Amino acid sequence: MSRIPQKLTMAVIIGNRGFFPSYLVAEAREQAIALFDRLGINTIMLNETQTELGGVETRQDAKICADLFRAHRDEIHGVVVLLPNFGDEKAVAETLRLSGLNVPVLVQAEEDNLDKMGLATRRDSFCGKISLCNNLRQYGIPFTLTTQHVCALSGEVFARDLKRFEQICRVVSSMRGVRVGAIGARPAGFNTVRYSEKLLERLGIAVETLDLSEVFTRIKTLRDDDIRVDEKRRLLLDNADASAIPADKLVTMAKLFVVISEWVTANDIDTTAIQCWTSLQENLGINVCSIMSVMSGQLMPSACEVDVMGALSMYALASANMNPASIADWNNNFGDDRNKCVLFHCGNFASASLESPHMGTADIIGTTVGKENTCGAVHGRLKAGALTYFRLSTDDLSGDIKAYVGEGQSVDDPLETVGCRAVIQVPKLENLLAWICRNGFEHHVAMNHAASAEVLHEAFTRYLGVETYLHQ
Repeated sequence: MSRIPQKLTMAVIIGNRGFFPSYLVAEAREQAIALFDRLGINTIMLNETQTELGGVETRQDAKICADLFRAHRDEIHGVVVLLPNFGDEKAVAETLRLSGLNVPVLVQAEEDNLDKMGLATRRDSFCGKISLCNNLRQYGIPFTLTTQHVCALSGEVFARDLKRFEQICRVVSSMRGVRVGAIGARPAGFNTVRYSEKLLERLGIAVETLDLSEVFTRIKTLRDDDIRVDEKRRLLLDNADASAIPADKLVTMAKLFVVISEWVTANDIDTTAIQCWTSLQENLGINVCSIMSVMSGQLMPSACEVDVMGALSMYALASANMNPASIADWNNNFGDDRNKCVLFHCGNFASASLESPHMGTADIIGTTVGKENTCGAVHGRLKAGALTYFRLSTDDLSGDIKAYVGEGQSVDDPLETVGCRAVIQVPKLENLLAWICRNGFEHHVAMNHAASAEVLHEAFTRYLGVETYLHQ
């Protein structure tokens, strides 16, 4: 079961400054409760008895609020700071410092109305936000801004910003402490998917390994009529039309699925990278593609060719918008259109992203291992629609983790070929491909149906410390 958090919890700080109208704090608190409830986000905030109107203005207020947040630190995914008036920038910054929270922070400031600029009604949040952000930078606390410098707490602009911030928090929370399962050895011919476990440890990412010999041994202990085997067989049948696949091949696939699933559960694995050729074909006579497709559909993405960084890229995409992600090769030009290209892999895409998915053989690999030994590849065309692509990579030469991200469209232009494929359109694609080549990125890219490039860029650049190129 995927550990990507679905329902998030936000700590809320409402700033106040005494010589501005304090009733605005109570008003903001009431509006915030209604908004967060409408968006399905849990909140942790001061009530009216803990500080004046539940706001934060003094050092003592900061200590009380920080104590509340520390008591719930394991639940909190992000902090939302609301400035209904100028606010006390020092008290808000000290709340964050004292709480010890290491989560994304969103800063909102309420807009003034031109007919309410008298002493009893003016807010000056426009100015207060600049002061708060200055203090946060001094304290070394990264933060996210709203689309507009000031916006109404009860308006749709802030509601959209909050949903976007929720995605950022989900990515950051999911990526910290993620555990990758590397199953099998990297194919000898694929130096491109080399990676550094030591660099990943800087992000708290762990890699657990499993040798294929152990997989084969465990498969031998499973009976054909084992209830676990039947359960996995049914998942494979539900994932894609398997009418062309022999029954014995489906049983073998189901046994492999059982072994992988039980190892994943026992080791708290979030995403996997599998040696998909040629050992499985030579020893079991099947492809693992359909199993990977099912797992990706369950938001536990699985990457080909032991591409650990590809698996992490898929996991990041899936966590951003709770949509299944897939991995493919930047594979072919699309005629003379230099802003279009073909993405392709043998057959591992999440079936929900495909038109009429069906299970077959992997004919390209089949030229060397025999087509009959490649049952399990998924065939289908990626559905048209918005597309986000993303790639993480470890660079041992610089000692850094780096990434790129961008958006495009999956289009329905005619394409006659096999496997999982897509025609995608990306603005200034030639520039992107040149950048990928010059910066030593892999030929694999993760993608899903979404428009979340800015979310991933913000999450990785601002909060995870990964330099990320945003292609536009």
